[in-house]
Amino acid sequence: MADNKAKRGGADRALIALTEKYEVAYWSKKFKVTPAKLKYAVKKVGRSAKKVEAYIKLQKHRASDKSRIALSEAYEVRYWSKRFKITPAKLKAAVAAAGHSSRKVEAYLAARKTAKKKSARKTTRKTTKKAARRKSAA
Repeated sequence: MADNKAKRGGADRALIALTEKYEVAYWSKKFKVTPAKLKYAVKKVGRSAKKVEAYIKLQKHRASDKSRIALSEAYEVRYWSKRFKITPAKLKAAVAAAGHSSRKVEAYLAARKTAKKKSARKTTRKTTKKAARRKSAA
């Protein structure tokens, strides 16, 4: 898109002009990003629409990939097992049960932890009741 609206050649369509509001709006909508992210991408990789699109796709991929647990990578297994304070085997079991999302795994582990606490409370109550019955019977 040209600054001179009479010139509408192919070379100009492949470039992003941040000085034009309508271009910023158009490219932001096309790439599904905010104008601020578009401006940052243009400053980072240049005015070429293809380069900006590739950069934005890469950034979206990286953002979605950060919250996923890849069990095929040893360093990721170490990182997530250390973060959740569990063994790698327990992490693999949790991922198998909840999926590869770190949020889902975290929620799954929290639910299991509270379930263990509840069962531990029940067993201590039962043992104290039995002990009390034995004392009263004796």
